[in-house]
Amino acid sequence: MTTRDTLIAAARQAAANAHAPYSSFAVGAALLMTDGSIVTGCNFENASYGLSLCAETVALATANAQGRLADVVEIGVIGGRTVDGRPTGSDPVGPCGRCRQVINEAAQIGGRDILIHCAGAEGDTVATYRLSELLPHAFGPADLGLA
Repeated sequence: MTTRDTLIAAARQAAANAHAPYSSFAVGAALLMTDGSIVTGCNFENASYGLSLCAETVALATANAQGRLADVVEIGVIGGRTVDGRPTGSDPVGPCGRCRQVINEAAQIGGRDILIHCAGAEGDTVATYRLSELLPHAFGPADLGLA
């Protein structure tokens, strides 16, 4: 199994725990860390909508809580509409704009252009991008003289 496949599988497992009663759209994310370990997250919606958390942000916040934000190397993301409590769909799902900005924080702090693998909940099609492709001309710590 390739690293990409391992990350997609871990993201798929994380999506099974998504709390998405309002959108019925479950998302899972898996981060590959420099030591080979994987940190996961899933979306967590809130009745106020604006306080909902994306899977990528949950995973990155978990890595940060472990003191490992700079250690993110690659990310796998899957998502799809839930049917009978399970995410479905074959079209690749990528990080939203907010998540791309949060991923950029980890990328600039870690000094790398993070690889992002995007897949549908049950699809075999995986689209892979560098963060710089998804968020060109990003603003981040380097612009503030911090990275």
